[in-house]
Amino acid sequence: MAKEPNRAAEMAVFVRVVETGDFSGAARALGLSPSAVSKLVARLEARLGTRLLRRSTRRLALTAEGEAFHARAAAILADIDAAEREAGGARLPAGRVRVASSASYVAHVLAPLLPDFLARYPDIGVDILQSDAISDLVADRTDLAIRAGPLRDSSLIARSLGETPLIVAAAPSWIARHGMPATPEDLAAHDRLGFSYPRAAGDWLRPGRNEVDRVRVNDGEGIRQLALAGVAPARLAGFTIHDDLAAGRLVALLPDRLPPASEVFHAIYVGRSENLPQRVQVLLDELTLRGSVGYRNQSLP
Repeated sequence: MAKEPNRAAEMAVFVRVVETGDFSGAARALGLSPSAVSKLVARLEARLGTRLLRRSTRRLALTAEGEAFHARAAAILADIDAAEREAGGARLPAGRVRVASSASYVAHVLAPLLPDFLARYPDIGVDILQSDAISDLVADRTDLAIRAGPLRDSSLIARSLGETPLIVAAAPSWIARHGMPATPEDLAAHDRLGFSYPRAAGDWLRPGRNEVDRVRVNDGEGIRQLALAGVAPARLAGFTIHDDLAAGRLVALLPDRLPPASEVFHAIYVGRSENLPQRVQVLLDELTLRGSVGYRNQSLP
C-alpha cells in the first residue's frame, strides 16, 4: 500500500521556499539539505501535475499556479496554527506591531486589509512608518518592513509579497496637450516624473543616459498623484494604478514598444519566523495571504 503524502509538510516546505526565495535558504530554516527541499517541491509539483516555480540561475519565481497555491497553502498553515492555539487555550495575540512601508503599499494593499485584520485581533495595534526609504529594523525598533526590488544579502529574513509590472502611463489631460507618443523617441522628447533617489529598477526610457527627470519625488504615491494631475508621464507599479487604468484616469503609453519591467516585493523581519512574537506572526501571515502586490495586477487593462 502506497504511503500517503504528508501534505501539510509539503505545503510548509513550499511556503518556506517562497519566503526565503531559494532552496538553500529554506533548507537552512528547516534543517534539511537543499537537495531534499528540491526533491520535496518536485514531488509536490508532480503530484499536482503543474509547475509551481520558475527556476533560473539567479532566483526562483512563482508561476500563476504557484502564486495561487502559495496563497492557499499559507492560509491553510495559518489555520492549523490558529486551531492549535485555540485547542491549547491560548489567548489571542496582543500588543503593537511596528511596520515600515512605502506610501503606495499602505494606500493600495495594507489599508484595505487592515479593517478585517484589526476586527479579528482586537488586542493588536499597528504603528505604520510611511516612507520609501530603507529603514534599519533594529535601530528603528521595526517589526516588519515592506521593501521593493531585489534584496541585498543580510541577516534579515524575507517573505515574498509577489511581483508587480512597471507600467509607463500618463493622464488624458497630458495626452490632450502633447499628443499620444508613437515611439520611445517621441516620449523621450517630453518631461517625465521620477524618483529622487536611485532605483534598482533603473532608468525606464533610455537606460544608461543618466538623465535627470524634471520633477522628482521621494515616494511612489506622490509620483502617482502628479501623473494623475497631468504633470508628466511616469513609470508606476501596476498594483497602484490598476483602478486608474480601468477608470481611464491614466493611460498606458507604448505598452508594446517599451521593454517590460517588474519589481518584486518582500516583507522583511529580523530573526527566524518561528521565533517571531505572535502579534508579529499573525500580521506577517495576513500579508502573505492577502497582501501580495501580484493579486491586484490580475486583468490589468
